[in-house]
Amino acid sequence: MDLRSAQLLHRTRRHFFADCGVGLGSMALASLMNEATAAPLPQANPPLTAKPTHFEPKAKRVIFLFMAGAPSQFELFDYKPKLQEYDGQVIPQEVTKGKRFAFIKGDAKLLGTRRKFGHYGESKAEISEMLPHLHAIADDVTFVKSLKTDVFNHGPAKLFMNCGSSRFGMPSMGAWLTYGIGSESQSLPGFVVLQSGPRGPRGGTALWGSGFLPTTYQGVPFLSGAEPILNLANPPGYDGARQGAFFDTVRDLNQARLAAVQDPEIATRIAAYEMAFRMQSSAPELVDLSGESQATLDMYGAEPGKPSYANNCLLARRLVERGCRFVQLYHTDWDHHGNKENNLGDSLDLRCREVDQASAALVTDLKARGLLDDTIVIWGGEFGRTPMGEPRDLIGRDHHVEAFTMWMTGGGIKRGQTIGQTDELGYHTVEDPIHVHDLHATLLKLLGLDHEKLTYKFQGRNFRLTDVAGKIVDKLIA
Repeated sequence: MDLRSAQLLHRTRRHFFADCGVGLGSMALASLMNEATAAPLPQANPPLTAKPTHFEPKAKRVIFLFMAGAPSQFELFDYKPKLQEYDGQVIPQEVTKGKRFAFIKGDAKLLGTRRKFGHYGESKAEISEMLPHLHAIADDVTFVKSLKTDVFNHGPAKLFMNCGSSRFGMPSMGAWLTYGIGSESQSLPGFVVLQSGPRGPRGGTALWGSGFLPTTYQGVPFLSGAEPILNLANPPGYDGARQGAFFDTVRDLNQARLAAVQDPEIATRIAAYEMAFRMQSSAPELVDLSGESQATLDMYGAEPGKPSYANNCLLARRLVERGCRFVQLYHTDWDHHGNKENNLGDSLDLRCREVDQASAALVTDLKARGLLDDTIVIWGGEFGRTPMGEPRDLIGRDHHVEAFTMWMTGGGIKRGQTIGQTDELGYHTVEDPIHVHDLHATLLKLLGLDHEKLTYKFQGRNFRLTDVAGKIVDKLIA
């Protein structure tokens, strides 16, 4: 018998015994449903139940403020006097030798910033005029100026920052976290995604997907607008009693199938039905911002019912208050190459106005409510921008993977410091280089997880968020 015939025979047998209408699977199900003396069906453990950590955690949850498109560190965080001095000159070829860029060439001209900088707080944090609200919380956050990634195009780079790999099909950071430690809430998803800006981020749903992990760990996107979660209300004439009876029947059928085939996706299906049922009562109160004080709404710049990054920041605080483990906000259009719509002039002004007040308010609000000590907040994008300008209609910069800046706070992070330095042109890191894998390893440690032990076997190999790399950044940890 050749290989093709053997495969077909195996497939036919499998379908006959497991899936056909008169097969053993159906007979076993009928027996389970009709045998009065049968033992109770085994119950699926809720996949998002809180789980023990590898060691004592410093943080319980994460809010990731993702600026999709990559903000320019040269306009916001990393002022370089030499870059100003050499503005308009061609970058020395020894700096860019062997390097690849998305659009420019290695002989591009250096571009000094047109923005003013100052030093703020007791930590003397270096921040530009573009982020005035961040000035006020400078001592509450840590700036990391020496981050490095591996890929220079947006989609793969977003995947790399969120999933530890530029390949589609890998679990996201939020999925790994909820897989590792579960959730503190049984009435809301453990991992929620909120979006703002003119379009969705490149990379799409893979950025918050569960990959080869059970799908119960994937991010749940809420919609922008007055009704972030659709179809919560029952249709007319369908009361709670009828709905409860329906859920009971579906649960019993799913439990019988789970007992027969032990497919983890069936446990996910059971959990999804039960979560949807509980969210009918928990979600309307969650998304109703009208109960917040006017002072709180003003602090964020939030307007109930109006889609905005500010509303999403306030909703993120409400989610972590209620036990959500990982909340990710995507705000798009930070890709400032120098086009009319995306440049380092008025386009950057608008992006900063959209996020600065609410980002600072979120940190301030979490701190005032006693939540910042065990909630990690991260702000940044998938990579940085080049010290060279990009010759387009207006001022812009290309993608840069060698060094970029993010800020973070809360949950065991040592605050009020700046980690890492770049060279005089801002091209390379010269102090404390931190790779994306190192960032992931450190975040997992703060959450009580050993990044080398948080694994999942798939296709014969144990995978992890940090692949085969990752070092703990001790300077980040309080």
